[in-house]
Amino acid sequence: MANVVITGGSKGIGKSVAEIFVRNGHNVAVCARNGATLERLKSHLESINSNVSIDVHTCDVSVRDDIDSFYEEVMAGLGHVDVLVNNAGVYFPGRIIDEANGAYEDMMKTNVDSAYHMSRAFCNSLMQSDKGHIFNICSVASLQAYPNSGTYTISKYALLGLSKSLREELKEYGIKVTSIIPGATYTDSWAGSDISESRFMKSSDISKMIFEIYNLSSQTVVEDIVLRPMLGDI
Repeated sequence: MANVVITGGSKGIGKSVAEIFVRNGHNVAVCARNGATLERLKSHLESINSNVSIDVHTCDVSVRDDIDSFYEEVMAGLGHVDVLVNNAGVYFPGRIIDEANGAYEDMMKTNVDSAYHMSRAFCNSLMQSDKGHIFNICSVASLQAYPNSGTYTISKYALLGLSKSLREELKEYGIKVTSIIPGATYTDSWAGSDISESRFMKSSDISKMIFEIYNLSSQTVVEDIVLRPMLGDI
């Protein structure tokens, strides 16, 4: 039984990751900003499997003090951590040359800084695990620039760079680091779009891949994996 920490886990990919680990008998600690949504998530996860520990914590990962408090709460509740899924992220459309003031700071704090501080916080605990693993949820925008996504692209390139640095530093401790690089995945942020849901990937496909990667032998690590909708980028 693993102890799994998931940031931004109340919906979308993060929620799906929590579901698959709970379904398979693992404990989870999930953070997100909205307390009411987290309580609904906890009830939902308990309906899947009531025999595991399910902890939810209100946390704005763009705020360093919130990250520190979340870390303390998780360690007090679980004792140790085996898996960290850095999933929290935000997207504000816009071009670098004329996007709203503060967009850069907000996206970098949420998309990159949070993963940096979470990884540093939980690293010592991961080193004590037999199957320590960090998953960073990147994006195809980590690989190429897309229109109207200037700072988002910068942040996702930086997150991929963080993954590669962590991979190099942590391999001697037996901690695996995997960059998950998905294309368009259907989540609440796409609800109401005029694009058919069938055009997107499913969040469950991303979580299934994460779970399978986690269960590989200790001799193998998936460093980067790219997943795209069947018909390509949207």
